[in-house]
Amino acid sequence: MTRYWTNQTAEAWEHAQKVGYLVGNAEFIWEYFLQSYDWMMKQMKKRLPEYNGEYPIWLWTEKPDLRRGNHFERGTSAVSLEVEIPNDLVLLSDFDAWHSVLNKSFLALNDEEWELYKRNEMTISKEESWERVFELALLRQSPWWDLEPEFQGVTGKIDLSSVKKVRTFIAK
Repeated sequence: MTRYWTNQTAEAWEHAQKVGYLVGNAEFIWEYFLQSYDWMMKQMKKRLPEYNGEYPIWLWTEKPDLRRGNHFERGTSAVSLEVEIPNDLVLLSDFDAWHSVLNKSFLALNDEEWELYKRNEMTISKEESWERVFELALLRQSPWWDLEPEFQGVTGKIDLSSVKKVRTFIAK
């Protein structure tokens, strides 16, 4: 079991308390990102044996600083949940590299790969390059991705029994 944190709207938390668990909701995903979320869900199906096809719940491996902005639209009532989840129910990835998937861009490891991709000379497809978001050691060896890593995780469902602490906040 590992500790993670997830930020949710107050409405999502209220719904979870009624049904006994938390799952992701497609209604809160920007349309432009739906294809990327579908890709992540396919990866979850492939890599997490107990995953049942729910929209992902995003997890942080470090306690989030709620004084910072960008958690939700300013003024949103929200909760930060500290949860304890078995490792085999969480798919970890690199937060910065995930933006290649979100932006539908090739995930190159260096300038040479980027140039090869632009000339259609790469041996892997754009979608295959996205799988590198899970190859945390490989990304740390790359001159493009060797910055201070920020890890994120996804899971399909969080039972309320996994919630260890709830902090309410208003998004800044």
